[in-house]
Amino acid sequence: MKKCSKVFVQSFITLSFFGAVYADEAAVKNAIVKSIPSVKVESIKPAVIKGLFEVVVGTAIYYVSDDGKYLIQGRLVDIAAHKDLTEEKLNGVRKLAIEKIGQANMIVFKPKIAKYTVTIFTDIDCGYCRKLHSELDQYLAQGITIQYLFYPRAGKGSDSYNKAVSVWCAEDRNAALTAAKKDQKLPEKTCENPVDKHMQIANEFDVKGTPMIILENGTVYPGYLPAKQLVEALENENKIK
Repeated sequence: MKKCSKVFVQSFITLSFFGAVYADEAAVKNAIVKSIPSVKVESIKPAVIKGLFEVVVGTAIYYVSDDGKYLIQGRLVDIAAHKDLTEEKLNGVRKLAIEKIGQANMIVFKPKIAKYTVTIFTDIDCGYCRKLHSELDQYLAQGITIQYLFYPRAGKGSDSYNKAVSVWCAEDRNAALTAAKKDQKLPEKTCENPVDKHMQIANEFDVKGTPMIILENGTVYPGYLPAKQLVEALENENKIK
């Protein structure tokens, strides 16, 4: 579980003992902020189930009773419609988070004619990340723009982390990333970079491994997908819209 999520859940347990009654989202938000000032509440609004509020903390979603006493950590599923309502909401939260990062803080490979855009958390030393990148021309040929965010799984200060920083600080980031993924040695460089921010977002998204592919609408596809399968997934998502 994400660190901020643990803080929120543990602190809410303390909050619940107060037994106060809150009638609306503003009051619930004020109570949470007062009791857990370190947690950033993005939004609070009525959930589809009467008596519950949907609380967005970072990129996580919780459900809180309207009396402020209970927190539900889990998924809301519309049984009749066969829909994971929580996942649909999370898609929107992820989409906004990626938009906030912006392409200026990513390494982007663009096709001649762009039809789709995907964001990929990548680790330079990950085997399937290297396989995906080695097939980059196939993705570009399908009109897929690739936006890379770094997620060195070995953590900050690791060889993979240092390589990510060196790639970002290179004169030609795209060429440096391609070289690094071919296991070519790069000049070690440091500069102001977004690698830590990428890792923070990855933790908030609960990234378990790389590559992790996120579509424009926030839908997650964990793991490697060949270009043809990725296009099929993108086309299916467009049909659902």
